[in-house]
Amino acid sequence: MPIPPATPLPLIGINGLLDPGKTARLNLPLRYADSILKAGGVPVAIPPVGGPLDLARLFQHLDGLLLSGGDDFDTERIGLGPTHASATVTPTEKQDWDFELAKLALEHELPVLGICYGMQLLALGTGGDLFQHLPEDRPTCADHASGEPQSIRIDTGTKLERLLGIDRVDAVCRHHQALSRVSSDWLISAKSEGGTIEAIEHKTHPFALGVQWHPELSHEGSPHDGLFRGLVGSAAMKAASTTSRAAQRQRSALPIATLAD
Repeated sequence: MPIPPATPLPLIGINGLLDPGKTARLNLPLRYADSILKAGGVPVAIPPVGGPLDLARLFQHLDGLLLSGGDDFDTERIGLGPTHASATVTPTEKQDWDFELAKLALEHELPVLGICYGMQLLALGTGGDLFQHLPEDRPTCADHASGEPQSIRIDTGTKLERLLGIDRVDAVCRHHQALSRVSSDWLISAKSEGGTIEAIEHKTHPFALGVQWHPELSHEGSPHDGLFRGLVGSAAMKAASTTSRAAQRQRSALPIATLAD
């Protein structure tokens, strides 16, 4: 989806990992920001601070959102049973903040792309469920945590197929948790050879899409670039629409000149 001419470059917020400790830090691999920049957007790092009101204010300035990869979910906290012993658990404050971030993106129809943890976040926040440890919970699937390329089958006629331009792609996977189910809000648009859910897209949201793999790790010029171009293009259209409405409101607020007698 190309950026329309004379459109302001869209601001794309990116969350990251939280490194807890005496001095907590935001850990955001630059490959995410670089992918947004090459697609024509302006990447903005979002630290996990503040509450719902602060996020609502932030959303007044963002044109799109990239939910990056991360650690594992504290499933007990979200009502999905005891957390697996092998999990590297996301800090509580970060997980809660991420769920609020995803919720607002869907409510405000902000263009959003979820990657790995980010895809799971979108689905779990709307009633999905999770395999906690692969391949233990799904013996038919391959090891997805090694970073080795996996063959992904993309469903015909989906937004994902239009963005990538192909119906099968090799992708870098780095996860041992995986979605087992999504709510009726979502369409499953890709699966691995072993049947693992690899991509979802929202049925009514203008652009809400998640992939279980890491497109930012693919070489430049690969079909995976289409995901970032799609996000940035959709965000650019939102930015143009917002700018147009603001200009219209400004014109409406101008005083009406009258001729003096």
